[in-house]
Amino acid sequence: MFWMGLRWAILGAATLPFLAYLYTTLAALRFFRNRDSAPDGFTPPVSVLKPVHGLDPEAYENFASFCRQDYPQYEILFAVASEQDAAAPVIRQLIDEFPALPIRLLVTPERIGSNNKINRLCALARAARYEILVVSDADIRVGPNHLRSVNAPFRDPETGAVTSMFTGIPLLAFWPEMEAVSISADFMPAVLMARQLEGVHFALGATVAIRRACLTEMGGFEALANEAADDYEIGARTAARGHRVELVDAAVKTWCCLTHLRDFYSQRLRWAIMARQARPLGYLGLIFTQGLPWMVLAALVSPTRLLAASFVATYLILRLTAVCTVGIWGLRDEVLRRRWWLVPLWDALGFIVWLNSLVWSRVRWRGVKYWVTGGRLVPEPLSPSKDSIWRRSPDGDHQHLSQ
Repeated sequence: MFWMGLRWAILGAATLPFLAYLYTTLAALRFFRNRDSAPDGFTPPVSVLKPVHGLDPEAYENFASFCRQDYPQYEILFAVASEQDAAAPVIRQLIDEFPALPIRLLVTPERIGSNNKINRLCALARAARYEILVVSDADIRVGPNHLRSVNAPFRDPETGAVTSMFTGIPLLAFWPEMEAVSISADFMPAVLMARQLEGVHFALGATVAIRRACLTEMGGFEALANEAADDYEIGARTAARGHRVELVDAAVKTWCCLTHLRDFYSQRLRWAIMARQARPLGYLGLIFTQGLPWMVLAALVSPTRLLAASFVATYLILRLTAVCTVGIWGLRDEVLRRRWWLVPLWDALGFIVWLNSLVWSRVRWRGVKYWVTGGRLVPEPLSPSKDSIWRRSPDGDHQHLSQ
């Protein structure tokens, strides 16, 4: 009786990811139904803030896409930690080639906390002229209507922050393409599901626009100086203070450049650990959206071959339907259109990442090792003891040094 009950419990649980795929498909249909409407004519002056560290692929074109906006009044502020940063000459080239656009370069070695991106944003916010601040990562490329789309929701005075969907631009290699596929086939569907279930209580680092007054309420960027998931926190803290956070589809693209499995896995694990720290209960609940492992388990315990085959077929049909609706139809991602067959492979790797993120607390970010504890970045000591095999993390968990 016990094994019979366990079998039917597994088969029942294995249907939950299928329901999640259906729900995601409906959420995408609802979100993208007005995507072809013209951007709102509301165009308040904005300050674009770009914290920069080194050069990403095609950095000039990435930066220049912000200089070619169909927008009446805006400024762009870049910040680097040192005059020797490789991006500084490229930014000065932009200043020379777009003389009609207010572009400034700040050198900001000041360290307020462990999050170097936020260290630069603190200086950028102080130097910005306008009430609405638009923050985006250095490797982002946008279309000419980006600022119009992002700022349109601010017509409603209840809107405190706006964030944007995005897709990947991969280098011509397997792992960058896998990263781009994972963004459109996994991360963006999860974003739409969260929006449909509970509204937008988060922000995405590809683009975060915020009213200065809302930023001041939360203590400025300085309050985020040690946060691991700073973009998430901006949205969460804005929503917690009663302001609306809006999600838009604004043709934002990010570069996918990790050409080795180790680097790719390390990045995904870092993102996963930060997500777990930000929303621990919700992150645990992701087990019921993992269709591939449940499908395999259900097929193994099914009493008949027909039932086993039906689980396999249902996973493939509903998973790919959600992928096509969100990534191919909604986001118009050409990479996913060509590489959709990588989705089951990503699902397998993504499940491994999810499992490991439940016990790991150590990450590497731009060459620096951190512990992530309580949602905060704690830099690892530069010279840990080589004699110890195990050490205790700041949150009390024992971790192996080779992690």
